[in-house]
Amino acid sequence: MQGYNPYGQYYGGGQGQGQYYPSQQQGGGMQVPQPTNAKAPSQNVQGMLPMEESYIENILRLNKGKVATVYTTFENNKEWNAKIFKGIIEAAGRDHIILSDPETGTRYLIPMIYLDYITFDEEIEYEYPYGAGGSMQGYSQR
Repeated sequence: MQGYNPYGQYYGGGQGQGQYYPSQQQGGGMQVPQPTNAKAPSQNVQGMLPMEESYIENILRLNKGKVATVYTTFENNKEWNAKIFKGIIEAAGRDHIILSDPETGTRYLIPMIYLDYITFDEEIEYEYPYGAGGSMQGYSQR
């Protein structure tokens, strides 16, 4: 059954335009659909990345050139289940981190799917240096 949800009803429109109405019981067992607010308002806190920009990849880009310790877990790997990488952040994308080890010159491309957490030995940047009007136009996506 397309659009069926046991907790309410989906009233579809065109592609991606439907609205979800959770059902509420009225006396006599009749269900009346009640509209919900599909998008909660986002709040931006001074000194922090806006909520839609506070992804790990963006935080790593702000800290490019700093030494980081990356803790990873590789499930079902009998040789090494967990591995720690330490190096300089060269780049970061949605699904990967690139580190370089200054001692050996080795570069690591680490998929984010294996990432547990990251530590830094120094303070990290978390705020974009916005230009006039709060625009990020001067920053490339990748």
